Amino acid sequence: MNAILNADLHCHSVVSDGTLTPEELATRASANGVELWALTDHDEIGGQHRAAAAARAAGMKYLTGTEISVTFADLTVHIVGLGFDPDHPALAQGLKRTRGGREERAREMADGLAKVGIHGAFEGALHYVGNPDLISRTHFARHLVESGVCRDTNEVFRKYLTEGKPGFVPHRWAQLGDAVRWITEAGGVAVIAHPARYDHNPTREYALFTEFKAHGGRGVEVVTGSHTAAEYVKYADMALEFDLAASRGSDFHSPEESHCDLGKLPYLEGRLTPVWELLADRILA
Repeated sequence: MNAILNADLHCHSVVSDGTLTPEELATRASANGVELWALTDHDEIGGQHRAAAAARAAGMKYLTGTEISVTFADLTVHIVGLGFDPDHPALAQGLKRTRGGREERAREMADGLAKVGIHGAFEGALHYVGNPDLISRTHFARHLVESGVCRDTNEVFRKYLTEGKPGFVPHRWAQLGDAVRWITEAGGVAVIAHPARYDHNPTREYALFTEFKAHGGRGVEVVTGSHTAAEYVKYADMALEFDLAASRGSDFHSPEESHCDLGKLPYLEGRLTPVWELLADRILA
């Protein structure tokens, strides 16, 4: 497989904070021409067997996936894992620990919103997810839109759920080295997700890439839904500088909310090593 492949290796289902089931995502990806697909729910691998079966039924090749929340330099960074054994115990246990703080954090967020007159937010957010272990800011955002507090989820984040706003509560996630180790010990490849989204200055960004590589990380998302054309070029250059493979993924969550649909991204540049070349023996046909 080469760089000219419609691979979408980053998206989310109802198992974390997406709005479609793994089966619905597979159908949508296949209809959009995706040839190689991965479901990467946040800190969760519970949808992997369903997604693999749905990909097979839709005629797509499949890589297992997850997106792990990491604290690095006091900021949240996301590391995508691809091609791992979804039944590996160390990975499952690590993700369970990472999810464990979500309910407590969510209740604190709801308390903060109640202080500015928005009551019942925890119960409202829970309506969109069902499992307190998986509750996230996105579920609060959907509730506040549905209940008429804000026009759209972007307004919710801007007014209530970012640092300094009433509903913001920081969370201490996994350590970078732990997340990379869980993925690699399970036979997978660790990838820095959407690097342009982090509020890092050049020094901290260089430190992230350096430490990630030192822990055994092997890839970076170059083409992703939130990157601009200039950022495609920037992170292609950084992939080459750090000898990292390049990944491609829409980060699709919902037909109504996502900037980019499944499979609707530019191809990787030919000068890059696609991450799927490192995972040829882990691709499920």
